[in-house]
Amino acid sequence: MRNDRSFIELRARERAHALLDDGSYRELLDPFEGVMSPWLGAQGIVPQADDGMVVAKGTINSQPSVVIAIEGTFQGGSMGEVSGAKMAAALELAAEDNRNGIPTQAVLCLETGGVRLQEANLGLAAIADIHAAIVDLRRYTPVVGIITGTVGCFGGMSIAAALCSYLIVTREARLGLNGPQVIEQEAGIEEYDSRDRPFIWRMTGGETRYQSGLVDALVGDGVNAVKNAMNEAIAKGVPAQHRSENYAWYLDRLSTFDTRQQADAEQIKQIFAPEVKG
Repeated sequence: MRNDRSFIELRARERAHALLDDGSYRELLDPFEGVMSPWLGAQGIVPQADDGMVVAKGTINSQPSVVIAIEGTFQGGSMGEVSGAKMAAALELAAEDNRNGIPTQAVLCLETGGVRLQEANLGLAAIADIHAAIVDLRRYTPVVGIITGTVGCFGGMSIAAALCSYLIVTREARLGLNGPQVIEQEAGIEEYDSRDRPFIWRMTGGETRYQSGLVDALVGDGVNAVKNAMNEAIAKGVPAQHRSENYAWYLDRLSTFDTRQQADAEQIKQIFAPEVKG
C-alpha cells in the first residue's frame, strides 16, 4: 500500500493494515468465519460476513497492538449486536493482556452513525459494553480514536470517541452526539438544515472540534499524516486526566450558553475558549 494514499478513501480493513507494522497484521473473526448479524436477513437486508467490524492484532512500532476499524460503507457504520460485541471483546482482551504483563496498545477507527436501528436495544447494550471497555483499558495504555470521514462519528459511538485518551480528526471528519438528519427531524429545518453542508461542517467538522479543544490533533487525510499523529498520541502515554473526567468544567461552560439563540461555529469555539489551540 502506498503510504501517500488518502486515509479517507481506504476501507476499514485497509486502514487497519496501514496503521499496523508491515507484516504484522492478523485479523480476528475475519469474513471467512462468517460471523454476521442474525437480525438483518429477516428484514430484507443482506448481512455482511464480518458485520462491518474489522479487528486486527499486530504491532505498532514493534509493540503489541489491536486496531479496530468500522466499515462505514456497511449500514452506515452502524453498531449492532455482533459488530459491537467484536469491538467490546477486543478491548476487553487488550485490557486483560495489560493486566497479564502484555502492554497491548489500542487504536479505534471510528466511522459510524451510532446504533443500528434494526437491532435497537441489542446495539445499545453493545455500545454500553464498548464504553465500559474503553474506560477499563485506558487505565493501562492510551486508547487512540481516529475519525476521518466520510460518515463521521455520531450517536452512542460519539460517547465512545469522547472516552478515548486521544482523538485524531481530519477536516473532513464530523463528530456529534446526534447526526444532522436526526436534529433536523426533531427540531426542524429552521434549527438545523442537514442539507447545508458548509453549516454542518462549521458546527461539527474536524476543524471546529479541534479549535474547540474537543479533539487532540487535526491532520491531513494522507496515510502518513494519520499514522504520525497516532504514533505521537501513543508516545504521550496515559493522560494525567482524561477529557471525560473533566466533565464538571464542560457542564459549567455549557450552562453559560443561551439556548434561545441559534448556535454557530464561533460561539462553539468561545464556549471552550480556555482550551482553544493556536
